[in-house]
This record gives sequence, C-alpha cells and structure tokens, in this order.
Amino acid sequence: MLRIGVDVGGTNTDGVLIDVSRLRDSERGVLAHHKSATTPDVSTGIENAVRRVLELAEVPPSQVSSVSIGTTAFINAVLERDARRLAKVAVIRLCGPYTRQCPPFIDFPERLRALTEGHIGYVDGGFEIDGREILPLNERQTIEQCRIIQEKGLQNIVLSGIYSPLDNEAKHELTAKGIIERELGRAVNVVCSRDVGQVGLLERENASILNASILTFAQRTIRGFQDAMRALALRCPLFLTQNDGTLTTAAAAARLPIRTFASGPTNSMRGAAFLAGLDVDDKAVGERKSTIVVDVGGTTCDVGVLLPSGFPRQAASFIEVGGVRTNFAMADVQSIALGGGSIVREVQTEKGVRVRVGPESVGHNITRDARVFGGSILTASDLVVASGRAELGDKANVANLSGDIIALGMQRVKKLLEGIIDKMKTSPEDITVLLVGGGCIVAPDELAGVKEIVRPPFFSVANAVGAAMAKVAGEIDTIEFLAGRDIHTVVEGIKEKAIQKAIASGADPETTKVVEVINLPVQYVTNEATRIIVKAAGDLSPQNVASLEAGLVSSPEEVDGVEGEKTLASEAVTAEEAEQEVDIDEYKPTVLQNRTWKLSELDLEWIAEGCGVLGTGGGGSPYPPFLMARQALRDGKDIIVVDPDYTPETDVFIRCSFMGSPSVSSERLQGGDEIPSSARALMKYLGISDFTGSISEEIGGGNGIQPMIVAAEMGKTVLDCDLMGRAYPNMYQTLPGAYDIPNGLWPCAISDGVGNTLVLPTARNAKAVEDILRIVTTEMGSKSGVSMAPLDCKTCVDYGVPHSVSQAWRIGRAIARCRKHNNLKGIPQAILELQNGACLFIGKIIDVRREVRKGFTWGKVTIIPLQEDEEEDTTTSEPSFTLPVRPDDKLVIPFQNENLYAYIESATGEKTIHVTVPDLITVLDSQNGAALGTPDYRYGLRVTVIALAGHPSWTTTPEGLACGGPRAFGLADVPFTPIATYKDPKSVIKEYERQE
Repeated sequence: MLRIGVDVGGTNTDGVLIDVSRLRDSERGVLAHHKSATTPDVSTGIENAVRRVLELAEVPPSQVSSVSIGTTAFINAVLERDARRLAKVAVIRLCGPYTRQCPPFIDFPERLRALTEGHIGYVDGGFEIDGREILPLNERQTIEQCRIIQEKGLQNIVLSGIYSPLDNEAKHELTAKGIIERELGRAVNVVCSRDVGQVGLLERENASILNASILTFAQRTIRGFQDAMRALALRCPLFLTQNDGTLTTAAAAARLPIRTFASGPTNSMRGAAFLAGLDVDDKAVGERKSTIVVDVGGTTCDVGVLLPSGFPRQAASFIEVGGVRTNFAMADVQSIALGGGSIVREVQTEKGVRVRVGPESVGHNITRDARVFGGSILTASDLVVASGRAELGDKANVANLSGDIIALGMQRVKKLLEGIIDKMKTSPEDITVLLVGGGCIVAPDELAGVKEIVRPPFFSVANAVGAAMAKVAGEIDTIEFLAGRDIHTVVEGIKEKAIQKAIASGADPETTKVVEVINLPVQYVTNEATRIIVKAAGDLSPQNVASLEAGLVSSPEEVDGVEGEKTLASEAVTAEEAEQEVDIDEYKPTVLQNRTWKLSELDLEWIAEGCGVLGTGGGGSPYPPFLMARQALRDGKDIIVVDPDYTPETDVFIRCSFMGSPSVSSERLQGGDEIPSSARALMKYLGISDFTGSISEEIGGGNGIQPMIVAAEMGKTVLDCDLMGRAYPNMYQTLPGAYDIPNGLWPCAISDGVGNTLVLPTARNAKAVEDILRIVTTEMGSKSGVSMAPLDCKTCVDYGVPHSVSQAWRIGRAIARCRKHNNLKGIPQAILELQNGACLFIGKIIDVRREVRKGFTWGKVTIIPLQEDEEEDTTTSEPSFTLPVRPDDKLVIPFQNENLYAYIESATGEKTIHVTVPDLITVLDSQNGAALGTPDYRYGLRVTVIALAGHPSWTTTPEGLACGGPRAFGLADVPFTPIATYKDPKSVIKEYERQE
C-alpha cells in the first residue's frame, strides 16, 4: 500500500511517497520526497509536490491508496482576520437560566467579533455535572431561534450546551441540530460544540464559533484539494491530519476544520518519531519514555514532546487562537527565535562581550544574505560552517571570522536549545531528542539534559512523513461518579468505548489499542466525581480506506470564484480599537465628585490581575468573573466603589461569593440570579428591606470580582474592603468567622439560581457551616451563590481588610507597567513596594505532587535556582532583594488549594521555613509576571516566588492564627514568624479625589 503525505507550510509545500510494505527497510519505505513552493491558492502547490514525487518514484497514480494533507490555511484565515474567509455565526446556548452574564463572543477581539458575531440566543437545556438535566430541551424556543436566524440570513450556526461533552445519549445538542435542519433545511451548517472541544463552556464555544465561521472557506479549500487529486488522476481517499496527530476524512474536515488548525508541528513530531524507528520499538507503552522533537527552520525552532504513546503532549487547558481562548486538542509546542538564518551580533554588557543569536533572522533570504552565500550578514549557519561542523556555501567567506565569536556564538545556540528543551521536559531526567528541519545543522552534537541526539533520515521532510503515517484515533472524555463503584471497572468500560470509536473512524482492529488514560478528580465536591479521558489509536485500515471517504465535499449553493485580495474588518472597528488605547503610565481612575470611584474596563483588568496575586495559588481564576464584570460595563451598567472611610458606619453591605468546584465554574457560567436569590432570601429572613452595597468574602481569586457583578446588576455600590485579604479554602476562614462575631457565619443562604434556595439560620460550629453548605452545593450541581449575614460598614472595617480593592488595583497596575516597559524582572519589586514582604526565590519548577483528599487538592511544588547560563537575559543582574540562596538549595511550597508555607531545603537535607500562612505566598510566572494557581504548576516553568505580609488580624492574635495559621491546616509543628510588618493599602479614592 502506497501513501502520499503533504504538509503545507508558509514557504514550502513538502510531499513524500511511502511504501507501507517496506517500513522496516533502512529507508523506512520512503520512495520519493520533494519540496515545492507554497502557492497563494495552496492547491497548486500541493499538486506540484504530489506530481513530482510520483514522477521521481515512477509510480502510477492508480497504485496510491491514500493522500494525507496537513495545512495551516484554515488557522491563517483566523489569524489574519480575513473577511473573505470568515462568515458571521449564530450561537444558540442550551443553558436554561445560566450563562447570561457571560454571553457568546464576550472575549473576542473587537475586530474579529465584528466579523463573526451574527446572532446570540438562549434556550432551555443543558446538564449538571452529574448528568441531570438543568431543564429539558425546549423545542418551541429552538424553533423561535430558527425564525430569527432565517430573518438575519445566517447559514452557520453553533449549538453550545452546558456540559454537552457529557451528553453521551445526545439528548440536547444533536436533538436541537435535528430541529434546526428540519426548520431551515440541510443547507445550513450546524456545529455542535460537543464535537469540537472539551469541558469548559466558553473555550469550547469559542472554538466552535471559529470552526463555524470558516466552514464555507474550508469546504471551498478542500474541494480545491480534491480538484488537484483529480488533475493528477488520483482516485484514492483524501485525508487531512488533525492537531493531535491523527487522520480525518476530507468530508469530516470540512465539518470540523478547526481540528486541523495546528497539524504542522504535530506532523513534524510524528514524522520524526517514525523516521527514527520509534514506532517499531517492541517495548510496551508503559516502558517507553517521552521524547522531545526539535524542528529547526530558518527563523524559528519549534519544540514538542512525544509521549510514550507516540502522540504529542497536549497543550494546557486553554490556548489562544487569534486572541480567542479555546480548548480544542492541540499539541503543546514552544517556539524560540533560533534558526539557520538567525542573525549573530556582538553585544557589550556589564559582564563583558557577549554574542547574541537572534531573534532577528534573514529567513528565506539566507541564500542571498548569509556570508557563506556571498552576503554581508553573519548568521547561525555561518557559525556552523566556520566551526567545520557543516558544509554549506563557500567556507572561504567566513575564514576570517574570530574564533571567540564562533565559540561564543555556538555556546549561545547551545544554551538556547538547552533552555527550551528543559522547559518542555516533565522531569529532570536526561531525555532523547530528535532533530529535524532544514535548520537543524546549527544544533550541536551534545546538549545538557539530553542523553541522545538523533538526526533521522529525510529529516527535512519529517512533517510530510508524519502526515503520510498518521494514525486513526478515538477518544472518550467524560465525568464519572465513583462513589460505591470500582474505578478499574469504570475505566475498562471507557477503554472499550474508545477502541470501538477508533475502529469506527477507520482504525485497523488488529493494531488499535489504548494509548492514554487520564484520571482527574474534581475538586470541592463530595460525590467522588472524576474526569476520565481515554484515547485509543491504530493504523489506518486498508480494508476501511475505501469506505471512509464520503465523496466530494460540496456546497451546491456556493459559486466558486477567484479569490481576491484579503479584506480585513472595517475601518470603523479599527478606529474603535484605537480609541481604547490608553497610556497606562498617565492613566488616572475616575473618582466622582461624591468621592466614589467609577470603574473602567482597565480598572477591572488591573483589579483582576491583583486578585490573582492575592489569591496565593487558589481562589479560582479571576478571568471569567472579569469578563462578566466587563460585559456589565459594556451593557451600560456602572460599577461604583466606595471608600469605607467616607461611608456611614451604619450602612449595610451584603457579603457575596460563589461556592463549589472550579470545574463547574468553567462550564455552568453564572446566570446572574444565584447570589441575588440567596441575598433576597436571607434579607427576608432577617427582616432587612434594603442595603447599601456588596463586599467580598475574599479578595483573592475570582470571588474578588463577584461583588462588582452583583452591584452592577442590582444598582448598588462595592465597598473597598474584603473580609479575608487573600484566599482560603474553607468558608469559615474569614475574619468574622475567626473572631466568632455575631452574624459572622450564620445565618446565611445559598441558591442555585433556578429556584432552589436554602437559608441556614444557625449551626453547631464554624466547621458545620462549611460541611452543610458543601453538601447542599453538591446537590445544586456543585456550584451555588452564597450570601452571608450582612454587616454594617464599621464591622466590615473592624473585621476586614480595608482598601483591599485598591490594593488589587495597584498590584495589577504595577504588573501592567512593568510589562509595558519590558521590565518583567522588576515585577516582584513593584509588588513589594505596595506591601512589605520578600522575594523568596527565582528559579524553575522541578517537581509537582498532587492528590485530592476530601474535595481539596493537597500537594507540594519544588523549585531550584536558575543557573547563570539558564537566564534568557544575561545582560541584567538578578534582583538584589532575594533571600540568600545557595546554588544547591531548593524551595518547597506545600499547598492545600492555596500555598501554605515555604521552606528552603539544603543539599544536606536541612530545612529552613521562611514564611507560612497567614502571610501570603504567591508564585509568579517569570515570563509574564502573572500569578500562577496551584493547578498551573508544572515542571520546567520559570517562576518567581514572593511573600507578602498578612493583615494583623490574622497574624498577631490567637484567634487569627487558630483559624488561618499553620495549625488550621494540621501543621502543629510549623511555627509562624511574620515575613514583614503589614503596610496598610492606600485608598485609590483618597489619592485621586483631588485631581478631578
């Protein structure tokens, strides 16, 4: 069986012909390969490459059994925001009363939103995390949405249901799709979000919108591929490669083109492994090791990880495409500006002469500009030729190059590669590296942390080889409830479903097997909910090849034409974006004449960033609440913050937050009535008719934003204060709870926003409040809006942290200013100027351990110092305010959702504790300054650890330490020593009120 693989890149289109019956030959069955220039219409370049490999191999087209293509054409349409290729989309949410505070398109860049937003509708439907219906699908509402969509003339429709990936019986999205096709005809394109992405409503919906927007263009493009095959007399099936390294039919790709967005790097990784013979390794999957693939081009170097399964490691929970968060499967690929055309320069630094390689590159002009080709620009390829490690061009042109320049330059190339490889590793063990790509000649023969470097044959066309030899897979991603069930029995059943799904997609039953099993316990639930992901894969079945291709992709109502120049969004949108540009160095918040603070979108953005820092690793992501608060502003609502020093002591503020699992918060987005419902019920019970505003239980994490959303919806104010000053995992770990004040923890109320509300008048003790509310919240779908007993302003100040909203704003502003001025190393110092503390450690994560116990994630993270040659910027020295650290020291941070304490462990095993709760311990991503949540910790991340002084109400009294100190977490032997003296935050209102 002969297979053709094609990979379409920005510069070249690579083609390869492989004889599958000769895979164990030294040539790995490669009969011919060719590079052809990529053409504007893509199809012509593909036709040229395929025709040439057939000619070189002297093989008639009739002997080819399949053609597989990897292309970036579809993702480029999104990245370029090309109006010719993007269509407007109608989105129908199946959500009942939920999600309305976070509507579709909410986080799209304005220009892309203008191109794609066509209609937004909501109908009853959706599921809870345990599979129960929120509400049955409402057919009447669905038909009404069809009428509106028809009136607007829209053809591309997205159905997005809460927890639709868990709807294994297809009760909602597929049923709604049938209704739409019945009402509007089968000519419309209906995309079900369950077919596109994973759990995470907003990200899955975003991916579905992008998919729907490019459907017409994708269908036209794939028809062009098929036309090219016909021109070559190829009658075999056409496949496209997907982001995860597997195949999909042309017809399926025309329905879900987003699954092919990032297939290029994946093809390269899979092709490298195939050419290196890793697929014929007789070891079981469990005995194999991960492998890193380094693909060096002319300008950049792409690095990815092949897991023992032979498939690429997937990216994090979300990825950005064109500025839009999505969560469809995509390989985790990191890139650095290093390639054969990277420009080499001498740089004078405080530490002497250094040689810089990149980031600038001569790119495809290397044969014109590089010195070995007679040009005047020194490139990385020139260094390699001058060192005698490669033959390229005319070596005489670099004969006079300084030996120091060559040595320092090659050392820099080595360190760049070692650095990016180390970032991609998951453990400190040495690893095998596969080098491919036309620019891989610049790589040395030895690298630190690498036990073996393999340059496989045909490395320059590894991407096309990966396309030709891609496998067929089936994946099941579901949430199961394991209480009273045997997990092994559950997993075995899911494995069988995954295998059958792969076979149904065209995999050979003889070679299909399970390649990946992932168990992810869900936090903050009491029913042992566990997300289980199982993937099975096998070779393309020769018997199934002919039956897989469902004929030509067609769109009878569309008339093909010659594509003209790219048309971008309107100038009006561009002007609107330009108006939003703000000089953050000169920006002043709006303080009104009545001494209240009217928040802008920028204020919200900074507050959210600061809430992340104050969350100390927990508190949930501030991003979704930030989007909802920003949407309230865009809907014409106001968010007004009041200063406690200017507020009457008797004014009453409701305390609001959300309780539940972060996993549910990412799917069942709030509808807006959860907290107001609980507040109304509690006020009725207490006989309170009105209140002044809202206050957060905890400023750390997403709950720091919730009072702003409630205030905007109810026309109230937000008190510049919170009742914690950070984030803690338990409901009772607030200052009113710690000091057991009247109405500190009870009465309270919770609501799910769909009619279920519970008022808890009394409780036996503080822990009982947590236990009771947690159980009820689980019954409510593991998410509820909570209102604790309202407090007057004086009590909020006495048992709270005044001006914590101002503090979050200042922290966010400090980070934003450092980013603007490219001073990322200055972020810790900027934060420490706002609150006393210390920069504990700068280094990289080398180990993360986690386990879920009683709904909480317990674990620890280990960090080691960066060596001097690991620094990406060697022209500046490290900050002088770090604690003394020896090169062989390690920093260890145990956590329970939030970071608990931090200690230095020496090479001899000696442990020195530097900071504990209630002081704040925050881990920052050194590459962007953002605070990391404990779920984000992973090997290789460059991080900066800071500690901030906790509020005296926590740190200086027996009550505060008993509730929020080490003993509260079972750490009786861990002493508390304050990291620094607490500095009262400065009020934004007081600073800017006189400047208006």
